[in-house]
Amino acid sequence: MRTEKDKIGEMNLEDDKLYGIQTARAAENFALDYKRTDLQLVYAIVTIKKAAASTYKKLGIGKEGVYEAICDACDTILSGKVDDSFVTNALQGGAGTSTNMNVNEVITNLSLQKLGFSRGRYDIIHPLDDVNRGQSTNDVYPTALRIAAIKKLRALSDNCASLQQALQIKENEFEDIKKLGRTELMDAVPITLGREFGAYAQAIARDRWRIYKVEERLRQVNIGGTAVGCGDNANRKYRIGVIEELRELTGIGLATAEYPMDITQNNDVFVEVSGLLKALSVNLTKIANDLRLMNSGPNGGLSEITLQPLQMGSTIMPGKVNPVLPEMVMQISMKVMANDYAITMAASRGEFELNAFFPLIADSLLDNLTLLTNATQLFRTKCIETLKPNIKRCQELLEHSYAFATAYTNSLGYDKVSEIIQESDGNPEKVRETLNEINQSNPSNS
Repeated sequence: MRTEKDKIGEMNLEDDKLYGIQTARAAENFALDYKRTDLQLVYAIVTIKKAAASTYKKLGIGKEGVYEAICDACDTILSGKVDDSFVTNALQGGAGTSTNMNVNEVITNLSLQKLGFSRGRYDIIHPLDDVNRGQSTNDVYPTALRIAAIKKLRALSDNCASLQQALQIKENEFEDIKKLGRTELMDAVPITLGREFGAYAQAIARDRWRIYKVEERLRQVNIGGTAVGCGDNANRKYRIGVIEELRELTGIGLATAEYPMDITQNNDVFVEVSGLLKALSVNLTKIANDLRLMNSGPNGGLSEITLQPLQMGSTIMPGKVNPVLPEMVMQISMKVMANDYAITMAASRGEFELNAFFPLIADSLLDNLTLLTNATQLFRTKCIETLKPNIKRCQELLEHSYAFATAYTNSLGYDKVSEIIQESDGNPEKVRETLNEINQSNPSNS
């Protein structure tokens, strides 16, 4: 065991723990039995720490060998070898300070280990004076979220592109399959199954473009702004160098914000990103629900398409297969919409120069990105690409409707066509014959 102390008191920590007293306190204080901080956010913070250490090394600041050891420690973390050391709860007070300290302490103790010192020897390498030099949670955490979000946005954009393509393939495959169009769930006019899927593809295309473009909003970062965006306690050369290092390490065209205080205290950009994810969720819900309805049956519903059977659908009804993939997609979309509300509320409750509820914004946004990225892939591979049209059923439903009658309104008038339908005793074929006879008997209608 080793003993660490802070302003509040002392704590005993097991020797094998890479984190220190601040992380241990956070683990106790926020023991919600909820998920831990997203590892991609942790890795982004670690990348920032490496960029800072590399910058200080080039500037010749700090004790010899310290920043080399810190860079090596960061690489160890980014390799995934010590993931279990990041134990802070995703939801925490303090605007993310606990997660930042968790990273600082793990990097410190790994660095000490690499230099041959025991863990907790903060007189050699200090979590704040060295690892966190010229930084604050208030510039590290928001910058890290932007980096993590951009990486996830790119993956989601790629998946949306693949989903769009899959829908367009179905559009072409089904272009000659005539079916009944519906408005307000009632028979409307004849369409093709291909056009229906073409409309879905257009909606996802818009989502793909919006998600691709919104990355630009996230590229402006406040690293170097420290506590409130004014750069207190940060060396000017460090502020210039760290963003260059960070660009190189991430491969992202990051830029120092023109007004760092703005994005330190204001989180409307994350609300904007979340809103676009909500728009994607709206479209996914619409498409998934349409597929559920078109798949309904097989005998008592529409049965215009058949979704790939994936699993048993009932513990009591033999042979029943449910549209589980569309149902999953719809639930994920509902979750994304709920998280969007959480992001909206958290962003609106920041006071003055900082938002204390930033961890909720981070958790909800990264959660949404992960869910939608995985959902769009599963929706494409297990639902869209594998569904089959029921051509005979599409034709049958179309022929047993009055959808064709709309074509006669220009020549015979709306009221006349309505009257003929009402007098048909529910026989579409009788309506068709009557309309054709009247149309043919009146040369002006031809």
